[in-house]
Amino acid sequence: MSRKIEEFMKRHNLEVGDLIRVVKRDGDEHLTFEGLVMPPYELSPGETLTIKLDNGYNIGILIDTIEGVEVLGKAAEKPEMAFQEVLPRKEGLPNVTILGTGGTIASRIDYKTGAVHPAFTAEELARAVPEIFDMANITPKLIMNILSEDMKPEYWKRIAQEVAEALNSGYDGVVIAHGTDTMSYTASALSFMLRNLTKPVVLVGAQRSSDRPSSDSAMNLTCGVKMATSDVAEVMVVMHGETSDTYCLAHRGTKVRKMHTSRRDAFRSINDIPIARVWKDRIEFLRGDYRRRSQGEVEVDDRMDERVAMLKVYPGVRGEILDFLVDKGYRGVVIEGTGLGHVPGDFIPHVERAVEEGVAVCVTSQCLYGRVNLNVYSNGRKLLRAGAIPCEDMLPETAYVKLMWVLGHTEDLKEVREMMLTNYAGEITPYTRFDTFLR
Repeated sequence: MSRKIEEFMKRHNLEVGDLIRVVKRDGDEHLTFEGLVMPPYELSPGETLTIKLDNGYNIGILIDTIEGVEVLGKAAEKPEMAFQEVLPRKEGLPNVTILGTGGTIASRIDYKTGAVHPAFTAEELARAVPEIFDMANITPKLIMNILSEDMKPEYWKRIAQEVAEALNSGYDGVVIAHGTDTMSYTASALSFMLRNLTKPVVLVGAQRSSDRPSSDSAMNLTCGVKMATSDVAEVMVVMHGETSDTYCLAHRGTKVRKMHTSRRDAFRSINDIPIARVWKDRIEFLRGDYRRRSQGEVEVDDRMDERVAMLKVYPGVRGEILDFLVDKGYRGVVIEGTGLGHVPGDFIPHVERAVEEGVAVCVTSQCLYGRVNLNVYSNGRKLLRAGAIPCEDMLPETAYVKLMWVLGHTEDLKEVREMMLTNYAGEITPYTRFDTFLR
């Protein structure tokens, strides 16, 4: 805290958490604000008093413009809640566990830096949305607390083990609170690693942190719990279906992508339609070809080879990049080609060299929508002859995760090709749908 703001707060007997009324000079006018005193933003020049308004937003007021301060209430001294009391349970409700991994759904603003940081425990998250206790008996568990961009393949394995343990111990469904930026990667990984899945596994997140008035965390979590009690025994992502708080969409874990940096309805099913629309009190299924709830032990097949890279094709891309990956010991590369899966003609000899060295080279399209077809143009046919594996209509990130999983089982390129072209978790649609293109 700067000396200037410290002296200002001391002069007016202000503490963080006090409820105050501030009169600010704005030209010839005087504006009045009421709110809670927040910790100073440490990267500011030190001349701003930050208060949280009743609407949930924070404002900074230059102290040189403040002409009056009235303390309406002092900060209450409250011990931190340990959340160790017994969570409410009701006879006859399904049992759902919420596994916390971090992300914006479990974040709040750090007022020292202005950044969003993981903060909530799983218990806090559950108590922030009390209506979920009327839908299921909730057991929260924090298994990690990281930001989405810090997710790693080794964490996917840990999540998969926690999910299987929960489902095999009697829980009727699992909800995973996860950061949105890499949620589709985790959803794909779980789709391949959780074998003989018999119950719902739902990933939920938030585009806006829980302390913002426009936060989508409560509705996403509520709809996620609703879907976790459904008949769908698949890995799904449940997020807002439109910008307003009307319904969520349940997307298949291998066909979903975040398509906007900040909109609440950022997630879309690609080359496919969602499984369902989800309201807080009902589910409208949009398709009937989903895996149904059943009996049996869920198995975890988490054998993965992390020596896989993604490479995007662009004008001027040099084949030496692929050579570098091969020389560094990578066993697989997913190429995001242009259009139908194209690469420049002078790139193809480098693909041929990689395949000769035993490296699996898979081709997807950076267009996202549509299907890879290497039989249309000459460079595509040359790419096929070089040994590249066309990945049908798989999303690049899905192909990336799948190739790691496949290489965890075999390095024989013939078997790799067969497994990459086998539909294990709905990652390949049998035909191209023309009603799924995002307009």
